[in-house]
This record gives sequence, structure tokens and C-alpha cells, in this order.
Amino acid sequence: MTYDWLASWLDLHTDELTALRRMLHARPELGLNEHQTTELLVRQLTMSGLEPRVLPRGTGVVVDVGTGSRTIALRADIDALPLPDLKDVPYRSTVDGVCHACGHDAHTVMALGAAMALAKVPKLPGRVRVIFQPAEEIMAGAREVIAAGALEGVERAFALHCDPRLPVGQVGMRSGPITAACDLVEVRVSGPGGHTARPQLTVDIVDTLSRIAVDAPALLARQIDIRAGFSLVWGSIQAGGPPNAIPSEGVLRGTVRVLDHAAWADAEKYVRAVVRDLAHPSGARVEIDYERGVPPVVNDEASVTLMRQAVATELGPHAVTGTSTSMGGEDFAWYGEHVPLALARIGVHGSALAKMGDLHQGDFDIDEKALAYGVRVFVSTALAALTASR
Repeated sequence: MTYDWLASWLDLHTDELTALRRMLHARPELGLNEHQTTELLVRQLTMSGLEPRVLPRGTGVVVDVGTGSRTIALRADIDALPLPDLKDVPYRSTVDGVCHACGHDAHTVMALGAAMALAKVPKLPGRVRVIFQPAEEIMAGAREVIAAGALEGVERAFALHCDPRLPVGQVGMRSGPITAACDLVEVRVSGPGGHTARPQLTVDIVDTLSRIAVDAPALLARQIDIRAGFSLVWGSIQAGGPPNAIPSEGVLRGTVRVLDHAAWADAEKYVRAVVRDLAHPSGARVEIDYERGVPPVVNDEASVTLMRQAVATELGPHAVTGTSTSMGGEDFAWYGEHVPLALARIGVHGSALAKMGDLHQGDFDIDEKALAYGVRVFVSTALAALTASR
């Protein structure tokens, strides 16, 4: 069913939501430092008659709307990125080197609008728990939310992410993996150093680093099932100085990404073995620092079906479209270790934009008409989930 009351509410409050989004965009905050954002959320939610709870570390908010034996969670991430804002707009970031280049300000306002609108419903068919999560970009916030008990009693969790490739009014969905697991790996090799005229008398660190950089991804691709979507890509290689001196140390840094949960569990083992095998013939000492990040977001089929039907009913069948799997990481994945979930992509590309930047670029912006669509998606999905058969 469509919700006429929601359309009326949005007619009255869309300008307010736009102003709130611009306020957040102008005052971005990095992960675990979202104090002004948290204060704004608490203030707005309290004014709507709700009782928000700040997470134990002082940033991030959880609020329940309604009561009952069934609880559905809506999640938004609230942190910004350490990137300069390159846009020439009135709401440009006022914080040097920090901006909302991933759309988290929009996610926050979409979820805030959903909470404010649902608070006006006299009797909800259950409880909607809205989670404003800190520190998504540094992969720290989801586990704090879980440790604080925010998923206790939750049946399903839903989230939206801005997609600059989709036009405003469309929502991209898919079952199964939608984002990848993401780990960080650092390989440090060392030796005595020496003269480039006599490499046979020392350990050629640059050669060893180069072999690891080129051969490790190829060898791993032959050891891990190709259907797992495994990828090792180096982002940094550092060694040496003078052209006639073999350095005594060098470092490789990169990311491991994988779509399959079982393959993610074994990824560290494979990476360590391949890197050590490649370094061994040179005689170099090798140290491997492997930091596990986040698992893949694997969308639950029943949750996606429920969300798809809710969006089609509220926005029309034309609003629903497919979406591709991304190799990017997303810490909403940790929620999936505890409850069925669905992450969808909401279109933010529109004619109001002079230029559409990509995610994680300083010129990224949204067509603000997307805010109302996000509220409608969140509200319709939550109510559909609360009234669906178990």
C-alpha cells in the first residue's frame, strides 16, 4: 500500500530535511568524532517526542519508534571522509580536509526523516529501531553498535547507500553478495643492503618486492576458487633512494577483497603462504601484517524480496532496478553476522547537479530530491517488514 500520510508529512518537512542535510554537509566529522552530528540527531529526535540513546563512546545514536514484540532496524552511517570538499556550493564543508564524499549526510537525513515521520503514526505495528552508526569509514562503528546491544531482538536490518550512477527515484537491489570483504595487508622485506654493481653479494630487495607485487595476485588467483571473487591489489610500494644502492628494506601495502564468506575466512592463510614462498629464494627476511577488516555484505533473499515489494508499492514498479556487486567494503556486513539484512542502493543522480562526482571524490554531491525518496523507502520497508508473516 502507499502511505498518503507520509506524502503529506514530506510536503511539510522536505525543506527542513534539506536544510538538515546541508548543515551536516557543511560540518562533517570523522569516525568516532561525530559529536556535533550526534548532538543534532539527539535534538531533532527529542523534538519529535522520541528518546534517543547515545552510544557508549559518545558518538552515534539509537532510537526506538513504537513498541511491540517485533523490531525492525534501519541503519544509517554518520561519519565523513578525510578528503577536501572541491564543490562550489553554499553548503561546502567548513572543515579543512574533511567532507561527506560518500553520502553519509544523506543517509543520516533519510533515516532521521523516517524516524520523525514514524513518530507521528499513532499506533505502529511494532518497533522500528533507527541506528545512526558512527565510524563506518574506519570500520569501527558496526561492532560498537552490536556490542551496545542495538541488534538485540531485531528481526531484520535494512540500509541504504547513495549511488551516483542511478537517477533519483530508483532503488537498486540484489540478493547475495553486494559488497566485498576487505582486509589490509602490509609486507615488509629486509636484508643487508649493498651496491647495485654486486647484487650477488646481498639480497636484492627491489627485485624481491617486485616479484611479490606481480606474482602474488596471479598465484592467489590460481589457488582460490574464481567464483569467490578474490582480489589482491597493491596500493603502495616503497623502497630505496640512490639509484646505485640496493636498499636494506622495502614495503608493500594493499587490500584483499573477496565476495565469498568461506574464502574470506581462509584469505589470510593463503596470502601469508604465497608471500613467504615468493620471498624465500631471495634470502630476504619477510614480515607480514595482515589486518582483517569487514566480511562481505550478503543480502538475505527474503529481506530483499520484502524490500523490493515495499518499494515497488510505494514508488511504483519502475523504481525498482537491479544493481551490481561492488568490491568495496561496508561494515554493515557485521550486522549480517547476527540478523538477516538487506543493503540497497538509492539513486542520487539528477538534473539539479551541474556535475556528478563519484563516491570518495571531493566533488561528490547529490540531487537533494533523493532525500524524500530515501525516507519513503525506509518507512515503507519498515512497515512492510513489521506486518509480514514471520
